[in-house]
Amino acid sequence: MDNKQKTGIADRTRININESYEVDYWANKFGVSKDKLKAVVQTVGTAVTQVENYLKK
Repeated sequence: MDNKQKTGIADRTRININESYEVDYWANKFGVSKDKLKAVVQTVGTAVTQVENYLKK
């Protein structure tokens, strides 16, 4: 789980589907629904590059 007390640079290499703000951010960034994003993460894992490559297919 994310530590809200840490204010440093966020880890933008992984998608945490358990945090609604991250789901909102990545779904918007990739132009997909939240449900689609969650399904892709379940399929390929949490790495942003893997999710992005999958969505480009």
